[in-house]
Amino acid sequence: MKVLITGGAGFLGSHLAEAWLDRGQEVTILDPAGDLKVRHLRANPHFRAIRESVLSREILDGLVAWSDLVYHLAAVVGVEHYVGDPYQVLTVNINGTQEVLTAAFRHGKKVVFSSTSEVYGRNTAVPFDEDGDRVLGSTRTDRWCYATSKAAGEHFCFAFARMGLRVVVLRYFNVYGPRLDQMDRGRVMTIFIGQLRRGEPVTVIGDGFQTRTFTYVDDAVRATVQAGLRAEAEGQAINVGSEEEVSIRDLAARMIRITGSPSRISFVHQDAVYAQGYEDIPRRVPSVRRMRELLSVRAETTLDVGLGQTIEWFKRQ
Repeated sequence: MKVLITGGAGFLGSHLAEAWLDRGQEVTILDPAGDLKVRHLRANPHFRAIRESVLSREILDGLVAWSDLVYHLAAVVGVEHYVGDPYQVLTVNINGTQEVLTAAFRHGKKVVFSSTSEVYGRNTAVPFDEDGDRVLGSTRTDRWCYATSKAAGEHFCFAFARMGLRVVVLRYFNVYGPRLDQMDRGRVMTIFIGQLRRGEPVTVIGDGFQTRTFTYVDDAVRATVQAGLRAEAEGQAINVGSEEEVSIRDLAARMIRITGSPSRISFVHQDAVYAQGYEDIPRRVPSVRRMRELLSVRAETTLDVGLGQTIEWFKRQ
């Protein structure tokens, strides 16, 4: 099988490429970013990296025509981006998805679209069911541009599905693991790891009682591979996540314990961390029934085990 992964030089994309190569398949990634996370794959004769944007229409069209299966992971991701440059988030995420779906429809290729738990917004009906409501804040609040861009991408996926395109939408819940991000940037875990490594206070926003579920990358990749293989998943939106709910203050305490760091937890107001335009969510927990029934995948890695493996990887860097 020939597999194309847009955004394949990123965290999840690099692990997904590795998984398909381990299956003996041919993998091409399309990503304008550097190859730091996929450098270890370059010696594999079945791997190639094209350093171009998903908005490069002719290159994208040729790669989609070459492929048997397309994973569309390319997106502008991260709180710092969707409160700092919402225009870029909307442009790349919406226009890039249209380009991929159009090319896949033209050539009759299956697409697995990378969406996010962010699409549920402020919905309080936890756990989030895939057919549940989306509850978002004002369009004047930049924080919602990422959720909107991914939801628009989902709408395009289902519109193309009505025209006959084979497509699966995966909504990821806080995937983490080795190669996640550089320390101090992006996600809560990498920010905490940077602070812990230096023995600094671990900054928890607000009271820390907001809860999340975290999905170890190996579990997320198994679900992502199966989404590409299983016909019964086509035309569906599927949550990819764990049911192990944890508060952010508990996450910080666990990471302090695992690292043995002298750090203490420091509670800060969100205005001290994020510019205006950010709103936090009190709970985010998925229903994983479809992941179990359609993909035959469960999140098997406990949070403590996954944290230990992730922290150990960062130590080795």
